[in-house]
Amino acid sequence: MSEFKNVTVIREANVYFDGKVTSRSVLFADGSRKTLGIMLPGEYTFDTGKPELMEILAGELDVQLPGSAEWKTVRGGESFEVAANAKFTMKVKTVTDYCCSYIG
Repeated sequence: MSEFKNVTVIREANVYFDGKVTSRSVLFADGSRKTLGIMLPGEYTFDTGKPELMEILAGELDVQLPGSAEWKTVRGGESFEVAANAKFTMKVKTVTDYCCSYIG
């Protein structure tokens, strides 16, 4: 889906890693939430509360998912999931546009 209709967007940005990762929260009528953001090249480790679906809209990164010693390359048009209450690390190679959906 390339656009969201009938949503609320939180005006204040979520800013991480000295501004190298930013996003805006989008709230849906059914109570679900997504964030839309941009990541600049660099290495970032995130914690999850709920399970997440990370859709990479444009750009390229390597991700190391919880419990794995391997890195997986993810490019625009691809996605990956992360379990709840976990940490994952991304090595962002190019400016990356993403949509994170919080599942459950």
